[in-house]
Amino acid sequence: MRELRVIDSSDPTALCEPLHEALFADGPALLPRPGGVKISATAPTEVEDDVALVVETSGTTGAPKRVALGAQALVASAEAATAQLGDPGTWLLVLPAHYIAGIQVITRSLIHGTLPLVLDPGPFSGSAVLARSAELISAAGSGAVYTAMVPAQLSRLLDDEADVPGLGEVMRAFSAILVGGQSVPQAVLDRAHDAGYRIIRTYGSAETAGGCVWDQRPIGDVRVAEFDGRLAISGSVLAHGYVDNPQRTETSFVQREGTQWYLTDDAGEVDSNGLVHVHGRLDDVIISGGVKVSLGRIEKLLHAHIDSADLVVVGCESDQWGHVPVVVTTAELNLERLRLLVQQELGPEARPERIHRVEALTFLPSGKPDRLALSALVAQGQA
Repeated sequence: MRELRVIDSSDPTALCEPLHEALFADGPALLPRPGGVKISATAPTEVEDDVALVVETSGTTGAPKRVALGAQALVASAEAATAQLGDPGTWLLVLPAHYIAGIQVITRSLIHGTLPLVLDPGPFSGSAVLARSAELISAAGSGAVYTAMVPAQLSRLLDDEADVPGLGEVMRAFSAILVGGQSVPQAVLDRAHDAGYRIIRTYGSAETAGGCVWDQRPIGDVRVAEFDGRLAISGSVLAHGYVDNPQRTETSFVQREGTQWYLTDDAGEVDSNGLVHVHGRLDDVIISGGVKVSLGRIEKLLHAHIDSADLVVVGCESDQWGHVPVVVTTAELNLERLRLLVQQELGPEARPERIHRVEALTFLPSGKPDRLALSALVAQGQA
C-alpha cells in the first residue's frame, strides 16, 4: 500500500513539488483539498501502490466520488495535450487545483520541467488575469502561452473586456484557451471567436485524467465509442477506478473484447467522421407524458439560438405530465418562442413548461451550474 497525503490546494504552488514526487519519484499519493480546519477528515490514509493521485468530484447531480489515478494516466494525458498543441509553452492556472483540469495544468508544466503561473488570491476576474500578464509573457519568452478554464470564466472575461483596458490584447496573446467542464454555450463561443480568442473545447472527466476529446476529436491514444446511447472512453488516460468503492468501479470500468472502457454518464454518439457528440447526461432524462426527454438536448438547442449564457434547463414534477422541463435564466425570454423552437426540433413533450427567472445562477466551485440547487429553487417556486 502507498501513503495518501492530504494536501491543501488553496495555494496551488504548494502542490507542485508533492505532485512531482508522486508522479516521478515514488512519493506519497496525493489527495488535494481546498483547505479548512478538518482538511484530513474522512480521507483514507492509504491507497493501492499504483495510485498517485485521488481526485474528489463534487458532482452536479449525484454523490461525490474519489477517483484513483495512476502516474501513467496523468502523464499520458499531459503528453497528449502537449503533442496536440505542438509547443510545451507556459501555462496560466486559473482553475482550482483540486479539480482534474487544474491539476493537469500543473502536470503539463511539470513534465517539461517548468511551473505554471498562478493568479493572485481572490475572486476570478479580468483584472486578476491582466495583473499576471506581464510575468506570463516574460516567462514564455518566444514560446506559446496557454490557459484552461470553464465556460463561466470565459464569459466573465468577455464581459470584463470593456472595463479592463488591455485585457482583450492579453487574451488574444494566448496560443490556446482550453474550455471544458461542461458544454460551452454557442453564444459564448461566438463572442470569443469575434473577440479573436483561440478556443479549444475539451471533453473529459477525472476518470479520464482530464480533457481527452478536443474540438470533438479524441487526442493521444484515446478512443471513444457509443454503447447503447452511452459514451465510452478507452486509452492510457483512464483511472484505475474509485477508492474504497469496488462496486462502482466494476460498473463504470468494463472490459469489452480485451479493451478497458470507462462508461461515462453522458449520452452521445460518434459520427461517421469520428466527431464526438455529447447530448447530455444520462441522468438528466425525464419522463414527460410517458416520453423520455433529454434536458441536456433542450439546453444545447436553446444555447444555440439564444444569446444568453445564463440559461439552464432542469426537470420539475408535474401532476399532469409526471415531469416537465423548466428554463432557469437571468434573461428576459419569450416562453412561447422557446416552446415553438423546442417543439419543432425535439417534439412537443420537450417544450419548456415555464421560465423561472433568477437574479443569478448558482454554481459549484468547479464553475458548473449547481443543478440540484436550481431544481430546488424551481420546486419551491412551484409550491
